[in-house]
Amino acid sequence: MEERTNEFATEPVPDDATVGWFRVALVAAMVSFSLPMFLTGLEISVIHSPSQTVIILAAGALILTLIGCVTAAIGANTRLSSYMLNRVAFGRRGAALVNLAFAVSLLGWFGVNIDLFSSAVLRLAVDLFDYSLPPWPIELFAGVAMTTTTVFGFRAINFLSLILTPVLIAVTAQLIAGSLQATSITELMADPAHGDASMGDGISAVVGAVIIGAVILPDITRFIRHWSGAVFVVLIAYLLINFIVTFAGGLSATALGDDDLLNIMITLGIGLAAFAIVILGSWVLNSLNLYSTMLSIESTAPRLNSTVLVITLGILGTVAAFLNVLEYFLPFLFYLSIIFVPVAGVIMVDYLLVRRSAYHENRLLLERSFRFEALVSWLMGASVALVGSWQWISLSSIAAIDAMLVAGLTYFLLSRIKSTQGGSAEPGRKGGADH
Repeated sequence: MEERTNEFATEPVPDDATVGWFRVALVAAMVSFSLPMFLTGLEISVIHSPSQTVIILAAGALILTLIGCVTAAIGANTRLSSYMLNRVAFGRRGAALVNLAFAVSLLGWFGVNIDLFSSAVLRLAVDLFDYSLPPWPIELFAGVAMTTTTVFGFRAINFLSLILTPVLIAVTAQLIAGSLQATSITELMADPAHGDASMGDGISAVVGAVIIGAVILPDITRFIRHWSGAVFVVLIAYLLINFIVTFAGGLSATALGDDDLLNIMITLGIGLAAFAIVILGSWVLNSLNLYSTMLSIESTAPRLNSTVLVITLGILGTVAAFLNVLEYFLPFLFYLSIIFVPVAGVIMVDYLLVRRSAYHENRLLLERSFRFEALVSWLMGASVALVGSWQWISLSSIAAIDAMLVAGLTYFLLSRIKSTQGGSAEPGRKGGADH
């Protein structure tokens, strides 16, 4: 249908385009089944004892669940993408700045994941089949497959997740079963910590690995009919699947005394299953990255053709992987990703406590070019995240949480100050009816 071409980038998803919450949960779960999630659990286990690792992974999953439940429910309630939520919170031009940074960061990670995908496939091809390939055919295949999926929009990503999720559930079960056969529970629990990193640093690493996905959850939960379904999506994807996958990665590393996931899977005799994790998990994760990049740009420049936009973005990300510029781009992407977290803090406070009705009726008519209280709060939160990444300051020992709390609190206080100084005439200030 013609209206599918823009994926409702600048308007609420209509009732006839919504789907059951379980189908969206499959998409969110596929992100948790990706290679970076297994590696996160592995890296945590390398420097912490098994008991500490379990606590860290459980705490990280719980924090992500709490954040994700709010952002996902807002997406389902408003039926708006995360970039249109930015537009309501920050104003038309203010959101353009935020969305541009989102787009650059997500496109950069698209290229990074292609590089990660390529190196893992090449490594497995040599170890399993003694067959060496140049990287460019693998990167080209990955770029074309992921871009093609994204061209067909959310429904194609959803269909792909429906097919692939059972496969990755089976692979994860194999990894856990093989690890438990390689060692006993008693031996596992007797393993001491291998480093001096704090548990707070570990929890921050777990949260940081997924927080971008939690912030942009509205991009997929806007297709759910009711906000309660969005909560179920998060409970399955973050509290259950994310914990199980990171636990599987950590368990395998501890059981086999190896910090290389591909080595571990080959040693356990499930090398072909490693291909499933690398190829299938990366496919959906990167398709979502490209999909969200398209939404961010199209919400700012709605006249662009979405199909041409996706193909252009896919080519840019793939070429970046070809040229290996992403190795030097990673520090920039890390700092750019910092901006995601405080944006969520502003939107959550704005929707829940300050101006709920602005996100429902006559949104675009009520827009301002800039909402300075939102921009100032965002900058405050981003500054806290930045100095936290340098370990100069820490409020909760989790940089992502510090950024959200500071941004949300600053926005709430500035909004209250403005309202007491005669700013209450701004439309949409009081709560409005839910969708």
